[in-house]
Amino acid sequence: MGLQLNPSKCEVISHPDLNIVDQTISSCNFVGVADATLLGAPLFPGKVLDDTWLARCDDLKRAVDRLSLLSAQDALLLLRVSFSAPRVQHLLRCAPSVDNPVLELFDGHLRSALSRITNTSLSDIQWLQASLPIKHGGLGIRRVHSMALPAFLASAASTSDLQSQILLASACTADTQFDKYLADWQASFGPQSSSDPLPSKQSVWDKPGILSSRATVESTISDSCPKARFLAAVAPHSGDWLLALPVTSCGLCLTDEPWPFA
Repeated sequence: MGLQLNPSKCEVISHPDLNIVDQTISSCNFVGVADATLLGAPLFPGKVLDDTWLARCDDLKRAVDRLSLLSAQDALLLLRVSFSAPRVQHLLRCAPSVDNPVLELFDGHLRSALSRITNTSLSDIQWLQASLPIKHGGLGIRRVHSMALPAFLASAASTSDLQSQILLASACTADTQFDKYLADWQASFGPQSSSDPLPSKQSVWDKPGILSSRATVESTISDSCPKARFLAAVAPHSGDWLLALPVTSCGLCLTDEPWPFA
């Protein structure tokens, strides 16, 4: 067919003691197993995964500096749908990032960005509430540290059948990474329902953590006025204004002055 392999654009993932005699394969770029990546996601914990997360932190920090040039509503919308958790969702689902300390750094940049956009100094409880989904009274700026475990478990569970088919003829050891993360999740929230012990939807794994954080926020509210504000925030459709596109011609664009938390 006239197709030729370009060795300079090919990678061979192997252990260093692997002996390869094929001339074409030998001319490819060799990558150690610990440094392997697939579609932009490192496959194992280590330096490559740390560097990848640090690069995402640098991207977020650079975006935060530029968001300050926009109006608050535009900046908040872009932060929620583009520069925060959605930006690293693929990495959370494909790479074992649960115990990576750089996730806290990423969340710190998110908290700083939200403080700059809203012109407020957020306490720990306020930041916890802001990181809740909109329908649970938050701003939808999800903390990646809280999403790492549900994202990885959902990805592993949804692909378990495919993994079994691919590795059917191979003598593979148990997936210790998945087993450890599953045990950590069960230690916090208990086992899943017997009808579906390994659900494929991330929202199922994520829901117990969301409800726990919401309960924590609600338990700290003692006065009647803050309690009423929180109940109003979790009422159906109360946060729909956060989902509206800031189109001036439709009357959906807010100025920076009347923000409820400014």
